[in-house]
Amino acid sequence: MRFRQGGGGEGGTPAGAEDTALAAAAAALSARADGTTDSDGPDLPGELLGALPAGVALLDAELRWVYLNAAFTTVTGLRRADLLGRPTGTTAFADAVGTLRRVMDDGRDREQVAGGPDGPGAPVPPGLRVRYRPLTAEGRVTGVVVVLLDDPDPVQELRRELAQARTRLALLETAAERIGTTLDVDTTCAELAAFAVPRLAELATVDVLPPDADARTGRTPGRRFHRAALVCADGLRAAVDRLPRPGESVRHREGSVAARALASGVAVLVAPGTAAELTGAAPDPASAVAYRAAGVTSLLVVPLTARGRMIGLLTLARTAASPGFGPDDAVLVGDLAARAATGIDNARRYSRSQGIALDLQRALLSEPGHPHQNLELASRYLPSGSSSVVGGDWYETVRLPFGRTLLVMGDVMGHGVEAAVDMSSYRATLRDVAETDLPPHRILRQLDTVIAANESARPATCLLALADPGRGRWTFSSAGHLPPALIAPGRPTELLRVPTGPPLGTGLGGYQQCDRELRPDETLLLYTDGLVERRGEDIDASLARLAALRLPAAGALDDLLDAALHGVGPGVGCPSEDDIAVLAARPRHRS
Repeated sequence: MRFRQGGGGEGGTPAGAEDTALAAAAAALSARADGTTDSDGPDLPGELLGALPAGVALLDAELRWVYLNAAFTTVTGLRRADLLGRPTGTTAFADAVGTLRRVMDDGRDREQVAGGPDGPGAPVPPGLRVRYRPLTAEGRVTGVVVVLLDDPDPVQELRRELAQARTRLALLETAAERIGTTLDVDTTCAELAAFAVPRLAELATVDVLPPDADARTGRTPGRRFHRAALVCADGLRAAVDRLPRPGESVRHREGSVAARALASGVAVLVAPGTAAELTGAAPDPASAVAYRAAGVTSLLVVPLTARGRMIGLLTLARTAASPGFGPDDAVLVGDLAARAATGIDNARRYSRSQGIALDLQRALLSEPGHPHQNLELASRYLPSGSSSVVGGDWYETVRLPFGRTLLVMGDVMGHGVEAAVDMSSYRATLRDVAETDLPPHRILRQLDTVIAANESARPATCLLALADPGRGRWTFSSAGHLPPALIAPGRPTELLRVPTGPPLGTGLGGYQQCDRELRPDETLLLYTDGLVERRGEDIDASLARLAALRLPAAGALDDLLDAALHGVGPGVGCPSEDDIAVLAARPRHRS
């Protein structure tokens, strides 16, 4: 807030009733400060100050806000959370610091008039007279009493409300232009998060429910969400590194602020005052650590609801560098979330009903075939951050006799409908060839011959892993694909050496295979190059980054995939340069 010098001068005094109110306020606050009130009796000074029609506040000797009555918050539009405990220089009264120090130095009253344009950074109405009076105890100045001498001009107040309405309308109109520019769910979520930072928050995340989830209000506790977007201010990138990234799964534990928003179906805002409160508000322990590192002081979680169904959550966070969220923020963000939710739902509907390209993508994202019960599987697919919604990455499992399961990871070169068509053709051909029960290297030879006969087919890399738990053996064969990773308890991630032949579709053949012991405590990870490759980086360096990872060898396979994507996948705010497909397999323990 900016001030201009008032007509009363630095040595002037208010007249009549105003002077009486100032004297009463100073006396009451002095009694509170020097402890002359009876701690066992009624808080008469507090009751007096609360009943005063004039706005009254108190600053301590360090010019920190220590008290403000209800009239003060009503007239200024500020909240106690915006001021209490904070230095004057970090609030809307920052421009008054010089005047306040002079009051502390010479013990003389001063009066000023709030001036300057009204806006998000200066919520105090212009034209408001403010008087600063020294608070004394035992002959020395111990603080400053701040008194608002009159209400703002009704005309000015009306103008302020109109300006706020125009600002809000302009914000929503801008959001309508920038959110929902495509019929892609993740892109729409990323646009929502990017719009919120830094306009509304310093950290924004968007989590969506699976399309087939029962998303009625109150029916989602503990459900796994998909992290669709994460955007933060530049200064917070290192602090929020532990937060789940786009593509990873998220579960909001019971009692967290997100769980409360899910249960109620309405926005929930909290201002955690302690580390324990912040931990309780966070969705999980890792997020709590990230929130503490970022200095989060205020959280606002808004459900994303469209056509009567819950589809996700928008979570916004602010630090001490910004004022905490208030009810007006909740209303504004609620309107924004409602519009974005409709866009996300439209994208989902389109993906279910429009175009052969999206039909192929849905087929690509479907779960692979059913393995034998002696094998546990988990898979994940992340499309690239480009405009192409269809890629050539794919995975498959084929159930074979004698308890064996063939795992397949493939990558057709290129993107777009053509790549997806070729991917579908590779997948169908592989199923037919695999059912002949040939060894993996001969399956690749047959595939290469069939695909090479089609002159329009694109080349593809492919890795086969034949799981044979009965004999305790893996058998591998590769057509130009990256090596699989083996994760075992107490050991670094191991990249297996597999003989590599040319990509499929070249007609060159020359495929070999190798065996590896299959142990029940080890997990095999197959992946496409989008997981590890980075533009301008040597592939050996990319693979070394994966090998250096300490991935969880025990627990749910979905957690292992989350750790792999978090450890070597795209960073916060960095879209993937290529599609990512991952498939994890582990022998199932027999009871």
